Amino acid sequence: MSFMNLLLNVLWIVFGGFYMAIGWVIAAVIMVVTIVGIPWARAALTIAFYTLLPFGQTVVERPTGIGTGPLGFVGNLIWLVLAGWWLALGHLITAILLAVTIIGIPFAWAHLKLAGLALWPIGKDVVPNP
Repeated sequence: MSFMNLLLNVLWIVFGGFYMAIGWVIAAVIMVVTIVGIPWARAALTIAFYTLLPFGQTVVERPTGIGTGPLGFVGNLIWLVLAGWWLALGHLITAILLAVTIIGIPFAWAHLKLAGLALWPIGKDVVPNP
């Protein structure tokens, strides 16, 4: 990880990344407790780690495999109803609060991207930036 990514990740944690990552972990724990939600918990934990340290990583669509196709579509719809909307709302509120300050605008933009990811996370992979 480069020095710039490290610096941005530290600032990110201070400006809302930590508590939003906790929100993702809470969603994963709730999904695991229900037993049938275990497949969604894996996606939630992956994105929780990405939410904690987003700089130096990117989210890509998984071309084939688990979470793609019609089953992934249904999984994302279930996720949207159960947890996606409130995680997206948390990211949206954080983005609005950060956008008020000049230094917070880049972090607000990152929260908006995460809000979109919160709505439809199944079938996504987190990979290091090239």
